[in-house]
Amino acid sequence: MNEIELAHVNDVDRCLEIIDSGKKFQNDQGFVEWTDDYPNRESILEDILANKGFVLRVDGIIAGYLRIDFTGMPYYKEILGDWHTEEPYATVHSFAIAEEYRNQGLASIALELVERLTYACQIYGVRLDTALENERMKHILKKNSYQICGKVNFKGADRVAFDKVLKEKF
Repeated sequence: MNEIELAHVNDVDRCLEIIDSGKKFQNDQGFVEWTDDYPNRESILEDILANKGFVLRVDGIIAGYLRIDFTGMPYYKEILGDWHTEEPYATVHSFAIAEEYRNQGLASIALELVERLTYACQIYGVRLDTALENERMKHILKKNSYQICGKVNFKGADRVAFDKVLKEKF
């Protein structure tokens, strides 16, 4: 069974392991979206304590980590392009699947679970952004009906902005 749930403080080591594996994967793919500085143990712990850190569990085992925020992102106010979603919206960041679970469709499953959670909170839009070079993530988002909205700038780096309007009941 696949589910997303709030991460707990005792999950930090596993979440960091997944994020570090994602950093290595990005490097192997020839780009850097996440630096040594972020995401890190402290940011993951902050997310968990703020009830924004989530884990994807597959048959009870943590297979992924993601940050879900329902309060919006300040840098999303300045977009070179147009959002399709209205406020409020959910954002997903620091999204990674453990190396041993990659290529099993779990990123798509996690996105669907995020959408279900978001809809249950009576929020009808999800926004994400990713590095211009992150072809894999862009493919996953497009495959799951996320639309390119334009570009946003995060800490001096241009990023491709995506969103999805949640129209259907789950």
